[in-house]
Amino acid sequence: MNMQEKIKEIADRIKELREISDISVDEMADRLDMDTGSYQIYEAGETDIPASILYRISSGLKVDMSVLLTGEDPRMHVFTVTRKDKGVSVERRKEYKYQSLASNFVHKKAEPFVVKVEPKPEGTEMSMNSHPGQEFNFVLEGTLKVFIHNNEIVLEEGDSIFFDSNYPHSMAAVGGKSAKFLAIIM
Repeated sequence: MNMQEKIKEIADRIKELREISDISVDEMADRLDMDTGSYQIYEAGETDIPASILYRISSGLKVDMSVLLTGEDPRMHVFTVTRKDKGVSVERRKEYKYQSLASNFVHKKAEPFVVKVEPKPEGTEMSMNSHPGQEFNFVLEGTLKVFIHNNEIVLEEGDSIFFDSNYPHSMAAVGGKSAKFLAIIM
């Protein structure tokens, strides 16, 4: 299945769950703090949906994010294991490649991901993103620059940051090579 088909499947699941929940398009857009037209583009499967928006949609629909990603309810109650490079792929933004690390666990209080960021040409505008809650990032490989609330913080391998994700934020790989980090969204 190609990426566009995957995007369309996720969009179809969102629409179906929204309709089952008796939430109008306008109400959903309002809950996500975006205009109706932007939301409709996501729900039509016309563009990638950022992971932060998927997280907010799943919270709004009161379903686990894995239901949106895979169409299956999580089944594990005691533990779940995700082997190296085997997490559910969530390529929701061009800048980042997400891999969910607990997609099969029921009633998660957080969403853990391994995120890979490719370097961008100097001067490229950063696309900021925000979502309710808090976020923890731990750099596994490379160097990561975090932009948040008029601050630029450079994190090296082994460094971490914990922040209020309601503030617009963005991450960029620096030093000409990709960066990989553990992201936990709560």
